[in-house]
Amino acid sequence: MSTSTTLAIFCKVVDNYGDIGICWRLARQLVREHGVQVTLWVDDLHSFARICPGVDAAAASQRTEGVVVRHWAGQEGTFAPADVADVVIEFFAVDIPPGYVEAMAQCERKPVWLNLEGLSAEEWVEGCHTLPSMHPRLPLTKHFYFPGFTDKTGGLLRERDLLDARTRFQADPAAVSAFLSGLGITATEQAARKVSLFCYRHAPVSALFECWRAGAAEVACFVPEGVASGSVEAFLGGAAKAGAVATRGALTVRVLPFVPQPDYDRLLWACDVNFVRGEDSFVRAQWAARPFVWHIYPQDDNLHHKKLRAFLQRYCPDIASLADLSLWWNGAGVNDNMEEEGWAELWTAFQRDRDVLLSRARDWENRMLEIGDLAENLLRFARSLR
Repeated sequence: MSTSTTLAIFCKVVDNYGDIGICWRLARQLVREHGVQVTLWVDDLHSFARICPGVDAAAASQRTEGVVVRHWAGQEGTFAPADVADVVIEFFAVDIPPGYVEAMAQCERKPVWLNLEGLSAEEWVEGCHTLPSMHPRLPLTKHFYFPGFTDKTGGLLRERDLLDARTRFQADPAAVSAFLSGLGITATEQAARKVSLFCYRHAPVSALFECWRAGAAEVACFVPEGVASGSVEAFLGGAAKAGAVATRGALTVRVLPFVPQPDYDRLLWACDVNFVRGEDSFVRAQWAARPFVWHIYPQDDNLHHKKLRAFLQRYCPDIASLADLSLWWNGAGVNDNMEEEGWAELWTAFQRDRDVLLSRARDWENRMLEIGDLAENLLRFARSLR
């Protein structure tokens, strides 16, 4: 699509940072790499500002890194056809303002309307990818668009220079050390087994901390401020504010400030193991080419366990240590009240398979590269509908 193409993304922040994280990466990439004029509608600018400090949380409209950011205050408002973008994306089935939809229907040339769905490895996704849905009342058609892990989906978000930048960074010990030092991470912590920890509040963090504390190998765990604060404060013996740090046994826990997305990528690249959550950090961990453990967003009736198992079956059907640790971490083990010795066994097995996990990460990366990048695939599909 040409530089004259306009595109609107509507994002409601449900998962604090995951939703806006995905939409912001997509918006920024469409501008930088494809010359698309993007307007990003966001209902929670405060969460947005934590991962993009250039955002003014009080502004109704602003331009940041080439993207027009509009505060989506609610469902009210009237729009004219001239306000409608050529491509309209609703993220994860949000309800676009009715006035905007009415204006879409009034356009002489109807916009491409896409529902960008959540990432899943389940087989049914392939059958639903790009399916059309007619509006019950207006002359509009919406198409469902799914990111995914096969060539029958849209693939994963990946900037053109991402992997080259990662490879250069990981091959430069001085750059890695300088970056970590800039976050306040000491040389002693850098010499330990470095683990980044980003999870939901119900994760069994205290049990994992105890496993690491009592272990034989030094572990340095880096946790963003506000994440697992109860378990972190219990370990620290004080407030879990950015800069707080404590060492007990073999474990050092350090609280990091929230950082812009490029720096979070570097943190994933610099660590030996990454615990990630939701969708955005989950995808970035895959591009980090490091062993990772996914904390999936919880759903009613434990439907998320089915999604987790579907991914594990694709990613590591032959690596029991990763599958077992992932299931326990998500409360999908045989016994959720596992004793301390059980966690130690899981972690030991996971570490024993480090070389296997690194090899799998590289193989998986090559498989994902064959599918292509989500942003480019999405634009190609949108072009086919124009």
